[in-house]
Amino acid sequence: MIGEELIEEKPVTLAETLEILKKRKKKGELEFGQRLTYDYTQKFSKLSDKKSRELVDKLLEIEKIREHQAVTLANLMPETKDDVRLIFSKERTSLTDELIEQILNIINEYQK
Repeated sequence: MIGEELIEEKPVTLAETLEILKKRKKKGELEFGQRLTYDYTQKFSKLSDKKSRELVDKLLEIEKIREHQAVTLANLMPETKDDVRLIFSKERTSLTDELIEQILNIINEYQK
């Protein structure tokens, strides 16, 4: 990757990362770091790339949630209020119980 210019930077879910790496793998051998990431994403991505992007988009409809937070929520798929609070513990975003419940309801739609 030396010599390539960074064109755009945006947070992506594990499933989207896996799809990117699958496309790169078809073009040729993955580098060491890419192979590690490929193995990790295969093991831990919980949704398809389309479903994970759909979940992120739904979470972004909540006014207080930023894109990197929505991606983290989609990657981790928290199941309890405490899990959500833990994800936001270092953020400046303060969440009410109603907002946390709304987040969990959206995530529960995709946990099937």
